[in-house]
Amino acid sequence: MKNIILLLLIVLTCKTYARQIHDSASTETNIVLQTKTAKIKGTLSIPLKGKKFPLVIIIAGSGPTDRNGNSGSAVTSNSYRILADSLLQHNIASLRYDKRGVGESADSTIKEEDMVFETYITDAIDWVTLLKKDKRFSTIIIAGHSEGSLVGMVAAANKNADKYISISGPGEPVYETLKKQLAMQPEAIKKSCYAILDTLVSGKKVTGVPASLFSLFRPSVQPYLISWFKYDPKKEIAKLNIPVLVINGTTDIQVAVDNATNLHDACKQSKLVIIEGMTHLLKEGPADRNKNIALYNTTPNKPIKTELVEAIVNFIKAK
Repeated sequence: MKNIILLLLIVLTCKTYARQIHDSASTETNIVLQTKTAKIKGTLSIPLKGKKFPLVIIIAGSGPTDRNGNSGSAVTSNSYRILADSLLQHNIASLRYDKRGVGESADSTIKEEDMVFETYITDAIDWVTLLKKDKRFSTIIIAGHSEGSLVGMVAAANKNADKYISISGPGEPVYETLKKQLAMQPEAIKKSCYAILDTLVSGKKVTGVPASLFSLFRPSVQPYLISWFKYDPKKEIAKLNIPVLVINGTTDIQVAVDNATNLHDACKQSKLVIIEGMTHLLKEGPADRNKNIALYNTTPNKPIKTELVEAIVNFIKAK
């Protein structure tokens, strides 16, 4: 059940106005997206040299993943912070932000039952709207990681982003992924979960969830799951008419390479990059599952794959 929990650690819910806090000794700037229901806090990383830069909006993956790519004690990778720092070396700016309910964007007044997948999409769209007004940025590129890939591609289709990058993004509806993971569970658990998933996919809530499955399918999280299950990444990425880059690693134990090929096949103008030995943390790691999992909270200072940075930089700078 641990794999399922990785995908179903759900968090929390936007319009536009910002307050910036500058630190003259740093290239990092705190920024706040003020929404109708929450303040979404993030970090702008700006190159020291030059006056106009491409900007990458980094959208985090599922669960309580913060702007730096960490999820409490479960994941301490700093992958997004390292990516932002790496982009700076190529004169590329970036925004990374804490999603609603996470890190500095946590707000106890927002109820879990009021959260839907579209909330994250709206937040991403509003970030684009806000940052498009900033004259320092020549182009806006959305880069979504894991669950953030789907958030980003829907946002890119609904707002005028210049380019889109999917990093370790699912290439099928998430309920299909869950069913594949559940296939190895004992028959009774699998049967119960499949029935719940089928009901949620149909748009209906489920009552009487067994205690053993309550953490995954509790009533308060069902509205989010129903809204999430509606989306097929292949159909969403096919709607994009901007340059698209699809990236995946060969040792990613959460999102296998075939997801990337599915996305690439669905999007005619996309470029596909498969990086040998890259894990879901965007770092070097083995194919062995247990050894791979052991890296999730032990590599905060380990660099991300250089091939990942090269692929992103080349894509951004290509005409």
